[in-house]
Amino acid sequence: MHKQQILIAGCGDVGSTLGLALTAAGHKVFGLRRTINQLPAGIQGITGDLTNPASLSGQLPRCDILVYCAAASNHDEAGYRAAYVGGLANVLTALPAAPRLLLFTSSSGVYHQADGSMVDEQSPTEPDRFSGQVMLQAEQLALSCGINASIVRFSGIYGPGRNHLINQVRSGLGAPALPEHYSNRIHRDDCAGVLQHLINLHLQGEALAPTYLASDDTPATLHEVSQWLATTLGVPINTNQALRRGGSKRCSNTLLRASGYRFIYPDFRAGYSAMLQQLPPT
Repeated sequence: MHKQQILIAGCGDVGSTLGLALTAAGHKVFGLRRTINQLPAGIQGITGDLTNPASLSGQLPRCDILVYCAAASNHDEAGYRAAYVGGLANVLTALPAAPRLLLFTSSSGVYHQADGSMVDEQSPTEPDRFSGQVMLQAEQLALSCGINASIVRFSGIYGPGRNHLINQVRSGLGAPALPEHYSNRIHRDDCAGVLQHLINLHLQGEALAPTYLASDDTPATLHEVSQWLATTLGVPINTNQALRRGGSKRCSNTLLRASGYRFIYPDFRAGYSAMLQQLPPT
């Protein structure tokens, strides 16, 4: 397999995990972010702000593959638009030449379904929140920019350092059994694993689908997850209340699994068990 030059734009937690894996596979990896001193060794840092075109001008290398996996700094509509639509446009403009592949990381937030139904890559996307609406606009920009592109829609990302639900359960908060509220998740290591898997498929000459829904094998209700965490942690649930806003849907990973990907953490029990082993005792 030919070694590639790969630019990860928005090289944060997921991007750094991906970059380390790609570097270990022999590729030359560039990580673009505002503070490159936070990049792990092996990833060549490029200082730049995705939302500031002047900071990118003349700074970006030629790359065979562009992975755009930014995270919005400000969680209002302007912040989302700047990070996802504007940022992608800025990077594409600043590149000295078009890459052969663009992978754009999106979100299952583009789905509006709230009735517990199963969604996949072909399901309607009619989000009523600005976050999903802006992400759909960014997806369209990626798919229409003239570069061979694939969208990867991640469900809720969890993993090291993302302990919000664990901390809620430790404080005695759980989710009610009714009404059922389905949740979907993917471990950070699987986010990186999916992106590396798609890069490898591309390098093997396989055509990628325009969109992949990346979520683990087992959608679960928040009640089930919080009860399991409480039992595993040995703490009581004192209060049941809605732990999260948003739609209740179940994300299907059938297309992704059919492409050959196998999850490191196929369900929340596997992923949270690994996280709990790394946490210091309370």
